Amino acid sequence: MKRILINSSYGNELRVALVDGAKLYDLDNEFNAQALLKGSIFKATVSRVESSLDAAFVNFGSERHGFLPLKDLSSEFYEKNKEGKRVCILKEQQEIIVQVTKEERGTKGAALTTQIALAGRFLVLIPNSDRAGGISRRISGEERDEIKEALKSLSIPEGMGAIVRTAGLGRSSEELSLDLAYLLALWGQIDQTTSEAPSPSLIYRDDKLIVRVVKDYFRDDIEEILIDEQITSDVSKRVHRICNSRSC
Repeated sequence: MKRILINSSYGNELRVALVDGAKLYDLDNEFNAQALLKGSIFKATVSRVESSLDAAFVNFGSERHGFLPLKDLSSEFYEKNKEGKRVCILKEQQEIIVQVTKEERGTKGAALTTQIALAGRFLVLIPNSDRAGGISRRISGEERDEIKEALKSLSIPEGMGAIVRTAGLGRSSEELSLDLAYLLALWGQIDQTTSEAPSPSLIYRDDKLIVRVVKDYFRDDIEEILIDEQITSDVSKRVHRICNSRSC
């Protein structure tokens, strides 16, 4: 039996576990008082490039500058030199778009990437990389073949990629196409906002954990949701009603 376990009575921390019988298959948490950054997108400015670290430090508006590994740069920040070697062309004071992949921890700034990933219910859109795409690693066997066929029916714009999430298993081509259309519209809004925004500034904030869990995992195969706090329960029910009304 698949269940969602939500624990919010432990201080200011919200914990969510997804279990199948006695097996834990996903776990996440967030702190209510914390200004969550993971998944959020910023227009930012490169403060310095440290070739010795293969990374750059980026001012994205937080008190601590973010850490951007050069390996997490999208292809637009590389070109070939006269010898045909691929070199990084990222410069100090350059304005770029970054997404937070890890929260600030202790004295360490947030980890950043320029390879943007927008998660829908069934798909993840990679709007600035056509080499990114495929199927969630959690999906295997014949199920992968089914999703491969569904992927072929999607009209993914040139220069972009998409990944089918576990929640996309068993979904029709029409359902995947609707999710793709939503993500493309969202990226269009982000792209338009970016061109007009100063640097640094927040462009897009990801959903809170409780919203993401209800939206992404509350499906027909979930037989039970156990919640230890009434306010959180009310939020879950409200989000579920919204999802049903929008077929999200």
